[in-house]
Amino acid sequence: MTPPGFTKLGEEVLVRSHLFSLVKARFRGPSGEEFERDVLRHPGAVAVVPLHADGTVTLVRQYRAALDHDLLELPAGTRDVNGEDEQRTAERELVEEAGLAASSVELLVTLHNAPGLSDERVSVFLAQGLREVDDDRQGVEEEAMTVERLGLADALAMVDDGRITDAKTIIGLTLAERRVR
Repeated sequence: MTPPGFTKLGEEVLVRSHLFSLVKARFRGPSGEEFERDVLRHPGAVAVVPLHADGTVTLVRQYRAALDHDLLELPAGTRDVNGEDEQRTAERELVEEAGLAASSVELLVTLHNAPGLSDERVSVFLAQGLREVDDDRQGVEEEAMTVERLGLADALAMVDDGRITDAKTIIGLTLAERRVR
């Protein structure tokens, strides 16, 4: 929804990939001045906080090419299956990456991690009632990822000391802790 005083005039696709597109969007501001912004159009993503009955969480350590190093983060994935709802995507990603299925999956929050650059929305879910299943990793990075299970308090300490820096993971762990408190 465009706020009062702003008008979207159009956009031109600069780059299109299988996952996203980069567009040059044109707008008119409240003063009548026209301006352009480069915007990354993204189908959205999900992340899952797998919270076990013993108070531990399962995280994945995955290589992130944009940073050229690995990150410890929540199981997550792009909404790249046409027509699949967010909760189903979250359940699928939990199985694919962590080899876990959940009896309960509930939405914690939907967030925009880079609204100055992208329209990507990430919905973060809390998964409980977990049981192990066969994983189904997709792609080079997922095939090389490791799965780590640690106490929720320990994961939050890693946020505090800077060992966990991924935004969706920080938000998901913090909200999960608030939920179970």
